[in-house]
Amino acid sequence: MTDMAAPTVQTFTLTRSFGTLTAVNALDLTIDKGEIFGLLGPNGAGKTTTLSMLATLLPPTSGTATVAGHDTTGEKDAVRRAIGLVFQDPSTDEELSAWENMDFHGRLYGVPRSERSKRIPEMLDMVDLADRARHRVKTFSGGMKRRLEIARGFLHHPFVLFLDEPTTGLDPQTRRRIWEHIQRINREKKITILLTTHSMEEADALCSRVGIMDHGRLIALGTPSKLKDDLGGDVISIKVDGGDAGPVVPILEDQDWVKAVHSRDGLADITVSNGEGHIPEILRLMEHSGLRALSLTLKKPTLEDVFIHHTGRSIRDETADNVDRMRQRRKAFNR
Repeated sequence: MTDMAAPTVQTFTLTRSFGTLTAVNALDLTIDKGEIFGLLGPNGAGKTTTLSMLATLLPPTSGTATVAGHDTTGEKDAVRRAIGLVFQDPSTDEELSAWENMDFHGRLYGVPRSERSKRIPEMLDMVDLADRARHRVKTFSGGMKRRLEIARGFLHHPFVLFLDEPTTGLDPQTRRRIWEHIQRINREKKITILLTTHSMEEADALCSRVGIMDHGRLIALGTPSKLKDDLGGDVISIKVDGGDAGPVVPILEDQDWVKAVHSRDGLADITVSNGEGHIPEILRLMEHSGLRALSLTLKKPTLEDVFIHHTGRSIRDETADNVDRMRQRRKAFNR
């Protein structure tokens, strides 16, 4: 029986190696009920391997994990009953209709016919596919297929829904529609969602908390806003009339809400929390000292900046190292 009081997902030094390659390295993670939690990182970071272990598709080399209070190695059947899983690669039968795909999934999970007849239209309506219920999936767009897979993954009312790169390859408008459906399922059904992504925008838009992974390790953990705030706050850059921004420094450096201020090339860079709220005060202090701002820009830190801060490189970098790690992993897994 699912333990409603236990964390939805919990791992203890969870590790998975493929030969000499360590894909996931001593992962400690706790995800609470009702969260949308994101594992963010570049290709080859270990996100999908982590998801595969949690879904009982891959045994850990060492360490343990529980899902809905059940051990992923000793209670596989209980874990599988408690989860819904949407793979990164398409997994619907394109020769069947949307309804038939949903019905087949419900049968596999032992959902009674009477319940299937109620849930299938409800789920299809939730992802705006009710009018395409009897259409073959091969006539669907990529976004429609993705929405169908998400609806199918939730059909048996899982305790937690695993989404592996849910919007990869989709156009920006379709991605945002998928995000809306994920948020709706989380909000209306109170379901915990764990997703993997390499999109900073996706993690920022969807996730209540984010764990950033790189080379199999969890390098940062927290809410998107906290992770960004930990970098020091927003940066306000002001171009000063006359070309000399030096006088701005002594005006602002003694203000307790200013984290840092320095001048460069006629610009004053001021680091503060809640940049928008402090702009009027900064301009007032400058005006009081006889300084005039010619232009002003506000830059808010992103999750990309967080990744760069911890690793020294961009999350967008498709490095040869990551490609090699993925190839080694596939080779070792297929042995």
